[in-house]
Amino acid sequence: MRYEEVKEIYNDPFHISEDTTISYLKNIFEFHFENTPYWNAVRKSQKTNLESIFEGNLEETVEKIFNSHLFINNNELRENWLSFLPRNYKGKLRFYQSSGTTGPRSLCHWDYEYVKLLVFYLREALDELYHLDEIYNEFHQMRALLHGPYGWYQEEMSELIWSYGGILYFIGTETEGIKKALERERIQGALKLLEPLVKYTQRVLKKDKINTARTALHLLDLFKPSKENLKTIMLSGTSITPRLLDHYKTEFEYSTFIPLYGHFAFGDAIGVYNGEDIRYYTNIPFTLILPLVPENGKYRIADYGETGLTGIIVARPEVLIVKIEKELITRVPPVKPFKWDGFANPNREGVTC
Repeated sequence: MRYEEVKEIYNDPFHISEDTTISYLKNIFEFHFENTPYWNAVRKSQKTNLESIFEGNLEETVEKIFNSHLFINNNELRENWLSFLPRNYKGKLRFYQSSGTTGPRSLCHWDYEYVKLLVFYLREALDELYHLDEIYNEFHQMRALLHGPYGWYQEEMSELIWSYGGILYFIGTETEGIKKALERERIQGALKLLEPLVKYTQRVLKKDKINTARTALHLLDLFKPSKENLKTIMLSGTSITPRLLDHYKTEFEYSTFIPLYGHFAFGDAIGVYNGEDIRYYTNIPFTLILPLVPENGKYRIADYGETGLTGIIVARPEVLIVKIEKELITRVPPVKPFKWDGFANPNREGVTC
C-alpha cells in the first residue's frame, strides 16, 4: 500500500467511517505480513488468519488483533527496529528516537508523507476546537517558542507553525534521564540538566514577543514574565492533570491551553479539556489507542469510564506496530469533531504488564 492510495480516503480527517478504518487496517496488515521481515516471520510462525481477524466491527477487530498475540515486546523497537522496515520500500524515510525519559530509547521510522497527513489532522482539529485560524493571520503573526526533543517533534511542530504563516524558535534538549532527575531531586535536579534551555528561553523572551508556546508543565514558569503576550500554550506529558491545568489557567489568564499526547511512533494526539478530565483523540485510521482489560487470559476493550492498559496500533504504509504500553488510560466517548472513541487520564504510576 502506498500513500497515493491513502490520500484518496483521507481528504477529511473527521469523516473516516468504521468500515473505511477496518478496510484500511486490513490492507496495511496484509501488506506488512507480506513485505516486512518482522511481520512476515510472525505470519509464518503463528499462522495468523488475517481474514478472520478483520471480520466484525472495529471493536471486535481490535480485540482479535491483541488476542492473536500480535503485540510486540518492549525491546523489539530498541534492538530490532530495522526488521519493521518493509523490503524495498520507496519513500522519504527518517528514523526517530523515543525521548528516553522513561527507559532506553526505541527507534521508529516515518515517511515524510505521513508528516504531511499528521499536520493536516492537527491543523484541522486545532482550528475546529480552538479556532487558531481566527487568532493568527497576516495582522497577528504566530511567533512560537517550542521546547522538546529533536526528531519527529521538531519536524511535526515546524510544519504546523509554518502552516499558520508563523515563525518559530525551537529550543531542543536532551531528555534522557529527566524523569529520574525529577524523582531524585525534584524540579531542581531537572533544571540542572536543562540549564541551556532555560538560558536561551529567557534570552528569546526578552527580545521577541512570543505569542505561542509548547513546553512541559514544569517549565511553564519560564513564560510568566511574558504571559500577557501568550495567546496559546500547548502542553504535553502524563503529568498534566485537570487540577494542574486549572491552576495554570488562573496564572496565565490570557492564554488558551491545548493539551497534547505525544508519542515517537505516531506524533501528537489532540487533547480536549471538559472541566472534568482531559480527553485525547488520535488520527484514525493511522493510530488507534484503546484501553485493554485483561480478563480470563484474554484482553477486552474497556467500557466507557473503565480503565485499562494502553493498547496502541500504529498502521501506516511504512510501519506497523502493535503494542501494549505500561500506562493506564480510561475509555471516553467521541466529542465533536471526532467520531471515534478517545482516552483520558494517562498514568504510568505503579503499572506493570
